Amino acid sequence: MKHYGIRSLLAGAAILALSASASFAEVIFNRGNSADPESLDPHKTSTVYEANILRDLFMGLMIHNAKAELEPGAAESYAVSDDGKVYTFKMRAGAKWSDGSPVTAEDFVYSWQRLVNKDTAAEYAYMLSPVVNADAVTKGEKKPEELGVKAVDDMTFEVTLNSATPYFLEMLTHQATYAISKANVEKFGADFIKAGNLVSNGAYMLAEFVPNDHIKAVKNPNFYDAANVQIDTVNYIPTEDRSTAMKRLEAGELDSNDDIPTEQLAELKAKFGDQVRIGPYLGTYYYVFKTDKEPWKNVKLRHAVSMAIDRDYLAEKVWTNTMVPAYSLVPPGISGYEARPAEYAEKTQLDREDEAKKILAELGYGPDKPLKMEIRYNTSENHKNTAVAIQEQLKPLGIEVSMVNTDTKTHYGHLEQKGDFDIARGGWIADYKDPANFLDLCKTGTGNNYGQYANPEYDKLLADAAAAGAEERMKKLSEAEAMGVARDLCFVPLLFYSYHTIVSSKLSGWEDNVMDVHPTRFIKKN
Repeated sequence: MKHYGIRSLLAGAAILALSASASFAEVIFNRGNSADPESLDPHKTSTVYEANILRDLFMGLMIHNAKAELEPGAAESYAVSDDGKVYTFKMRAGAKWSDGSPVTAEDFVYSWQRLVNKDTAAEYAYMLSPVVNADAVTKGEKKPEELGVKAVDDMTFEVTLNSATPYFLEMLTHQATYAISKANVEKFGADFIKAGNLVSNGAYMLAEFVPNDHIKAVKNPNFYDAANVQIDTVNYIPTEDRSTAMKRLEAGELDSNDDIPTEQLAELKAKFGDQVRIGPYLGTYYYVFKTDKEPWKNVKLRHAVSMAIDRDYLAEKVWTNTMVPAYSLVPPGISGYEARPAEYAEKTQLDREDEAKKILAELGYGPDKPLKMEIRYNTSENHKNTAVAIQEQLKPLGIEVSMVNTDTKTHYGHLEQKGDFDIARGGWIADYKDPANFLDLCKTGTGNNYGQYANPEYDKLLADAAAAGAEERMKKLSEAEAMGVARDLCFVPLLFYSYHTIVSSKLSGWEDNVMDVHPTRFIKKN
């Protein structure tokens, strides 16, 4: 018989005690997120950084699962009329807000009416355009109560569309379509989004928001699937300085980050191995001119600048082949759609530059009479390196580029408020897999139409597409891109995105997908 001394027994007891406490230890996910949100009001947000947080706090009628596949969310089931115009959603039985009150169909009626109400000034109000009377409400021509939605009863939400809309269900995963608690808004007013006030129906609820430091969300005990949520606390850490984020990852202070400084790619691959994730991402990196401002009203001038930008260099040297050169706004990967790139897409870069020089000379610009242009971009080594490269590419043509850099919140706030600029950096990631999601950016008056492009012919093509059958719809959308983007350059497509993230080997359930959607509720941490 083996004999154990008292010290060994005490040590063993300590290990058992630690093991027992570890089994009940809080599981914390420190999640690098490129920027702080401008808001946590689902109806007043527009960026991926905000979506990453809101996807955890709220749940739409439909959701994306870990693989970005469509699944029922706040709705348990749905039915569609034979003509595809009426959707009837059955709310999830027993679903509750984080304060314990029931989530009802009326919550969605209130929230959708709020989204399109012109007083809300929601950038994404246009997303509900397929719904009867939505556009008229947004323009102030009809009352919010006339929107084509109704609560048949507490558990039944009905939506009537103008015409069959193939992407409608996937659209419902977007934060603009989330419900908020009417009682919560009425109680706190604009402060309903603050920690301690915000009521949500997702897997997590807001606990803290310390600007420029972290946002803390904790597991929502009233979430219908709380038993299967493995992460107790998620801290969203703003990481505009990507290089610093890499150091924090190496030190174990972060478990993931949604971007990397691409000039360090080789070094990061050597250091982190297969924790570096790179793959196709349904999105477009672009610049946008203020098209209602001189001299940028001149479409020939816009094209001259566009042609002079060497996208191959940007993709290969600046983004180290983690991005692909782009000449159309709609990225590849959308079934049944034919993208319409600019006509100079097939020309060599030297030919493009020669043509750009001719246009600039015709307009009176050149090395002796330089064209002054200011580039605005949001903080990131990658965005800065892109702007610097473009500055150098345009200099020999007599274009003097200056740069203005602000943090992401300020940058997009400036664009959303229709502030003054010459040309600005932006990016669009698909909210749903449909070309209209990109082409609507150029629609007159939409919140994300930063350059203030306005063309009734273009708007009509989008409207005609919305009312057309599937094949004719795609044709009309392609015609719209040929007009608004390839011809009028409402946006200047530069690169098609790839996601480039770092995910700790301690995390499981992080499934790579073209939407780069990773709800925390599906993730585990070892």
